[in-house]
Parts: sequence; structure tokens; C-alpha cells
Amino acid sequence: MIYCGIDWAEKTHDVALVDDTGQLLAKRHITDDATGYKLLLDLLAEYGDTEDNPIPVAIETSRGLLVAVLRTGNRKVFAINPMAAARYRDRHSVSRKKSDPGDALVLANILRTDMHAHRPLPDDSDLARAVAVLARAQQDATWNRQQISNQLRSLLREYYPSALTAFDPWRNGLCRREAHELLKAAPTPTRAARLTRAQLQAALKRAGRQRGIEAEAERLREVFRADWVHQPALVEEALGKQMLALLIQLEAACAAADQLAEAVEETFPQHSDSEIILSFPGLGTQLGARLLAEIGDDRGRFADARGLKAYAGSSPITRASGKKSSITRRWVKNDRLNAVGYLWAFSSITASPGAKAHYRRRRDHGDWHASAQRNLFNRMIGQLYHCLQHRQLFDETVAFPAPAPIAAQAA
Repeated sequence: MIYCGIDWAEKTHDVALVDDTGQLLAKRHITDDATGYKLLLDLLAEYGDTEDNPIPVAIETSRGLLVAVLRTGNRKVFAINPMAAARYRDRHSVSRKKSDPGDALVLANILRTDMHAHRPLPDDSDLARAVAVLARAQQDATWNRQQISNQLRSLLREYYPSALTAFDPWRNGLCRREAHELLKAAPTPTRAARLTRAQLQAALKRAGRQRGIEAEAERLREVFRADWVHQPALVEEALGKQMLALLIQLEAACAAADQLAEAVEETFPQHSDSEIILSFPGLGTQLGARLLAEIGDDRGRFADARGLKAYAGSSPITRASGKKSSITRRWVKNDRLNAVGYLWAFSSITASPGAKAHYRRRRDHGDWHASAQRNLFNRMIGQLYHCLQHRQLFDETVAFPAPAPIAAQAA
């Protein structure tokens, strides 16, 4: 059997082919373009690569055009963690020497010796991969929006606390269009104190507000005209210009997050798994899409529910050595899926009586809030695995059956 290892880079890639004995059969240096990809496919075909019996490939990434070319057909592509590859490198040389062709050879030998210990890239459908692109992009845009919003809040605290007080009653105050229009109209507290009722009402109307404009304008006017401490005039003007520059970034981040959310709303319901995922309490379209993005629709990706729980970081990990043993949370995990699990468990507590009862039992047992939520997420993602495997919708009575004494009383 032939094994292929590819050390990828931005412009060029190194390829190595080895046989069952570890002998180097061929090596190539290809470019990252259509010509280079053709040379790679021709090289694989020269050494027996066919559609029915493709040569497996190991590479240190799971994305990009090169991976897309390799995944055509039935070929198994293994994305090897760079840290794992570095440990394998020490098996072949203790001098700690490193080269790109040498790394390609190491990757090929990883498949030759330990292919059973690594999992190939999942065979997800094109629709699932499209949902993954949109859901991850929307998640990144949301995180970016929050980061810029925090920066703006920190800046306003330095010279413009009246704005924070004025926007505090609004949900997601700094991300709302009303806040953006008011900050543009008055980038400093001195200018805000001069705003008239008509100017405040006009700013709210430009932001799309339709109700309670007069009362809200009056409230804002009172806040802005209250007694506040000010920075020196020149410093205040400079901070106002800095704020406007940061506001441009926040508006762009808000627009990107909203546009990607609309794209997710349009694409995710088209997937056949969406009905099952959305049947679970606490999961909406955005969280459901992020969940599908990380677990995919390849039913053979996880051997059992335990594998999915470990991948999500919800199941605990045991470290035992001699007489010492400890059970701790799992640190190596899919961070995106773990973030979805926190929000999912938090929402399900109010959406599902069974989930709330399970959470309360864990708290009464002595768990902290985060630990109890993680335990709830661990249980519900196992239920999701079962439902997806058997094409069943969520059933509250089956997922959280009543305790035996209560069931006996009800009978």
C-alpha cells in the first residue's frame, strides 16, 4: 500500500510517497495552483491511485483548495494536528532538524504506522459544509462585534459616561442603530448637551424607531443635560474623533453579523437534519446551524455518543497515576461546539421542564453553575446523537423521564 504526506505552505507544497516498508518512493515540490494540483494527481496516478482504490493522504490542514481537490472521489484525507506531527518527527531524528520535504515524509509515515489512530476528514454533504461556512462566519462576526462594542464602551467611560447611561435601558445598547445615530450627531458630551428635542427625535427616526419617539427624546435630553464631569475641551474633541473611527468599525461588524445571520436563516432549514435539531429545547436557527457546522452530517464520523461528547468537551476526563486519581473538565475540545453547548444548556433550562429539573438536581448535588450546565449539555448532546442516528424528534418524556416515586404516585 502507498501512503502520501503533504507539507503545505502558502505558495508551494512538498509531497512524499512511501510504501509499506517506509521506503521513499517519490517526492515532489509543487506550486499552489491548478498546475501544481495536476502534477500531484498525476504523481498519485503514477503510483497506482484509482477511483476505487485511492491513495490516502496526510496533511496538516482541513481547509483550502488543495484539500478540496484531494477530497474528490473516495480518497481519505487525514488532517494531522501540527503538534502531533511534531512529536512524530522526534521518532525519526533526535537532532531536531526540520525541513519541508522531511515533514512531508513524516506525515506519510504517520499513515503507514498509525492510520488506525487517526480519523479521516468527515464525508459531509456540500449543503452541510455550506452551512458550516456561514455559521462559523456568523459566529466570528458576532464575537468581533462584541469585541469592538467592548472597546467602544471602554472608550466612552473615559470621557462620555452620559452616553452609556442614556443607552443603558436599551438591549444591546451600543449595537443599536439609535445609539449609532446619536453618537454621530453628538460625538462628545458637550455637543450632546446642546441637542434639541427636534434633533434627538430626528436621530431616533433615522435609526428606524417608530414608537415612543417624543418620550424617548425627552429622556435622552434629560440625561445628556445632567451634571457630568468633562475632559479638557481639546482632549474631549480628540476622544470624540477616536470614538467616531471606532464607531465605523462597529457599524461594519453589526452589518456583517446581521447579513450572515440572514444567510444562515435561509440555508440551514434546507438541510434534512434541521427539523431534528430544532426540535430540541433551547435551540434556534443560529445555534442549530452552529451545532450542525461542527458535528456535520456524516453519521460515521463518531463511533458512539461518547466520542461526540469528548469532541464537544462536555464529558469529564480522568487522570490516574499510581494512587492518585482526579476527574476534571476537558480542555482539549472543539471550542466552537463547546461555546454552542454553553448557550444551549442555558436556554434549555427555561425551555424544558426536564432540563431545568436536571440542572437543579446537579446544583443540589453540589455542582457549580458552569459544571451543572456542562453536565446538562453532556446529557442533551448524547440525546441529539441518538435522535440523529435514528431519525427521531426530541421527546421530553423520553429524554427526561419522571423519577420512579413520582411516576408511581401519578399512576
